[in-house]
Amino acid sequence: MSAPSLPALFGSVLKTTTKLAELPTMEDQTQELVEECLKNLRDLHSHIIDLSIFSPNETLEDISTRDLVYLAVPYVFAEVQGRMKTTVRVDRMNSLIQAERYIQNFIGLLEKYEIVPEDERTLFDRKTANVADFSKRRELKINQYKKERELKARIDTIRKRRRQITLPEDASSDFDLLASLLFAESNDTPKEEEANSETEEILRETTLLLLRLLYAHASGQLQSMEQELDLLRNAPPSPIMGPDEHEDERSKKRKEEASEWKLDVPVPGGPDGKGPLLDSKGKPLRPFTILPSDAVDRARLQAQVFGPGHRLPTMTIEEYLQIEKQRGNIITGGGAASQNAPTSSEKLANESEMDGTLESDLKSEIKRQKDENWARFTDENPKGAGNTMNRG
Repeated sequence: MSAPSLPALFGSVLKTTTKLAELPTMEDQTQELVEECLKNLRDLHSHIIDLSIFSPNETLEDISTRDLVYLAVPYVFAEVQGRMKTTVRVDRMNSLIQAERYIQNFIGLLEKYEIVPEDERTLFDRKTANVADFSKRRELKINQYKKERELKARIDTIRKRRRQITLPEDASSDFDLLASLLFAESNDTPKEEEANSETEEILRETTLLLLRLLYAHASGQLQSMEQELDLLRNAPPSPIMGPDEHEDERSKKRKEEASEWKLDVPVPGGPDGKGPLLDSKGKPLRPFTILPSDAVDRARLQAQVFGPGHRLPTMTIEEYLQIEKQRGNIITGGGAASQNAPTSSEKLANESEMDGTLESDLKSEIKRQKDENWARFTDENPKGAGNTMNRG
């Protein structure tokens, strides 16, 4: 069976890469596609080298329009490498370093052939993380985003001139655009149209614009990779990172001490609950309770198992109130009956008004003496005489 052609092989890789972007990375099926795609990319790269499509002595004008699209192979390499499943920090760092090399190779190729204008290189080479001023950082991101939108719009406009099907905005990706150019070049273009210089110029302009767009995306990805690598290098070692990581000695010691006193699965030891409590090393095998040796104390503790957790009352409320009343701690009286009852002075005045009786005369004399004593007291003690709070 003959080997697939270069456009067919690259087209298969781009189709698989687009599919990978929609699949979960941790699935085994996804990783099988990743391995297959990486293998095809290696074969594609070998074919490009064998055919000497790119030469260090060539300039951009020396590269044919048909071959320009293969400058994006390192970019696709980096995208597929980033989908590799890694569960250990060292593996993640190695995968990132490999993807970073692919991105740098792609950027180096575009800069070598001077495909990206100087102003765009200056714009996308600036790292937003290094801009301290928030407003300037925001302005830089906006300018980069506007430039990407401008390149995307120009590509779409040229593709409409070629009467190609324009992909939806939310479904169009870098790899869809690469595949559309590749298939348009390899399958959709008849021989008569290849001779048309105008069509050749439009296709070449579209490819160069797409490479500039990929350069913008690659610059952002490179910054993200550098930040993640910096975090992974400076992160403290963790015991869950795998055998290749250096485990902290204090964490290992704490685990060993905890395992010394951790109970294993309880051993029933028969229907009576008896059985070995400790193994040969003195480690507990099942839960147990330490009780006193005296049978009386054990019975007392056993009786308290289902008892209340608080002290119970020793008398009723009625008994407590009766004792307090006998001690004189409860005041009786009051209420409406006490309010309507006459005071001692009022009662004395009423009794003194009962004329013709001996008791009336006695009460009148008592009332007179009380009034005289009160008058004498007010004369000797004028109002306010005892108030010294506001005096200097």
